[in-house]
Amino acid sequence: MIAGLPRLCALIGAICAALTPGLPAAARAEAPPDRAMGAVLTVRSADAADRFLGSAFLWAGGEGLALTNAHVVGAAERVRLTDATGAEEIGQVLVRDSVRDVAVIAVRPGRAGLEAGPAPAPGTEVWALGAPLGIEFTLTRGVVSALDRQVEPQVPLRLLQHDAAVNPGSSGGPLVDGAGRLVGMNSRIADGSRMYVGIAYAIPAADLERIARGLLAGRLPAVAQLGMQARPIDRQLAAALNVPPGGVLVDAVAAEGLAARAGIRPGDAILAVDGTTPGRPGDLAFLIEAAQDAVLPGEGGPVAGALAAGSARLTLWRDGRTIELTLNLTPVAVPPTPKAPVQGERHSLASLGIGLDDGGRVADLPDASAAWRAGVAAGDRILALNGRALEPAEMRAAVLSGPVLLLLAARDGRTRHVLIDPGDTDGGPRPVGGANVLDPDVVVF
Repeated sequence: MIAGLPRLCALIGAICAALTPGLPAAARAEAPPDRAMGAVLTVRSADAADRFLGSAFLWAGGEGLALTNAHVVGAAERVRLTDATGAEEIGQVLVRDSVRDVAVIAVRPGRAGLEAGPAPAPGTEVWALGAPLGIEFTLTRGVVSALDRQVEPQVPLRLLQHDAAVNPGSSGGPLVDGAGRLVGMNSRIADGSRMYVGIAYAIPAADLERIARGLLAGRLPAVAQLGMQARPIDRQLAAALNVPPGGVLVDAVAAEGLAARAGIRPGDAILAVDGTTPGRPGDLAFLIEAAQDAVLPGEGGPVAGALAAGSARLTLWRDGRTIELTLNLTPVAVPPTPKAPVQGERHSLASLGIGLDDGGRVADLPDASAAWRAGVAAGDRILALNGRALEPAEMRAAVLSGPVLLLLAARDGRTRHVLIDPGDTDGGPRPVGGANVLDPDVVVF
């Protein structure tokens, strides 16, 4: 029996190789997705803290360039990059687009980057390369689950959906096909989840090429910030408004924003942009982008990140009749969002983003402030602060530290507690696609 063991092992090995999908056994040791790992980089902060930030990869679209997500590098001008051999270098962040979530980094030239492959079809086998959870140079396998997923309705970008396992730290890493060619850049997991749940999204290679080249050339217009919140007009809303389904219903308009300057009001139904009806709320972003692209200047255009001047003709339904307005896409200055306080620092309701009127109601609440992220809404009345009933003047003057517990009464009289933790930017109700998770139908444009 022992004498025949080598033959038995060889037979079992041959059967396993025959049953394993993909390349023959002899080639699998140097599978193209594994060789593509030579273009993968881990990204860390270029300071003494040496914080792990995410993943990146060498790009064949430009000599001496690497791509990653804008949310990986944040506001950093320089980052520390490490390749699979352990070699380190300091990369200079050249350009970034925080809305489309792409950044370009200058790196040492002379190394091969990842070439883009053909556009994949659903079912195409793909590999995600990167550093999930900080575990460097990890490779996971899956298939393309769907094409053209617009995850954030206010962003004119459609992503690839796949089921190769990715986790925090995978962001900025490449998604490659069986030949090791670039399919996309892993950018996010299913919204509302902190860890992989079987749904991952990647920016397609063709869009990466367009965005990166546009940023480097200074010809990519920034995504227009309209300063309004809107929801899709479904069949129920359409019946109530007596309009066809499609388009969006405006919930709120920020003062001095592009929408406000165009004359758009809460309650308006946007039926068409330049004659085209947005069938889904995300279509509005593409229609606005098309209006911007139609007037892009030639040589000597705006610097990277600048918004090309243009306009769009909006068809609205207001007070039972159709009107038309011109939306000027020239950017306007937006007041900065108050910096969120850090856990343990002294702070106030104002530093959390809450502006109170004399009746104790929330009169001012900047988007993305700590209070807004926690679920506070404009118009809420504060009944108690950390368990104590106080006059509005006392609440405004209160010096706080640590989490703040508010007892709130909504406009309809319903009460609820909201805990605002200045040191927790991820906890509690949080923005989903730019809207508040308490009402996920609402999209911020």
